[in-house]
Amino acid sequence: MKPFIPSKVAEFVFSAVIAYFGYLHFKNADFMGGMVPDYFPGDGKIYIYLTGAGFVLAAIAIVANFQKALACYLLAAVLLIFVFAIHLDNFKSNPSGVLKDTALAMAAILIGNKK
Repeated sequence: MKPFIPSKVAEFVFSAVIAYFGYLHFKNADFMGGMVPDYFPGDGKIYIYLTGAGFVLAAIAIVANFQKALACYLLAAVLLIFVFAIHLDNFKSNPSGVLKDTALAMAAILIGNKK
């Protein structure tokens, strides 16, 4: 049976969401820099800019089908690092960060596994 929504459409929508999150990292770097844990060395904004760039590059790799598996696995790794380093402490008061980033990481793995 032919799928109702082709996987390529889902990949494009996923890439658009990830690219938008990358844009938000650049736009809100000052605010988001304060969320970087204190045990990370240096200014938190550096990590926000690097993450934003990684998100945008991962989105481009998925749409362009260039090193898509590698980009998706690295994206999943970064998202899971967010879960354990940032969001897990606030899970009881605000579980949305853990749930969102875990779901996005699993979607990235599924896209990366697709041949």
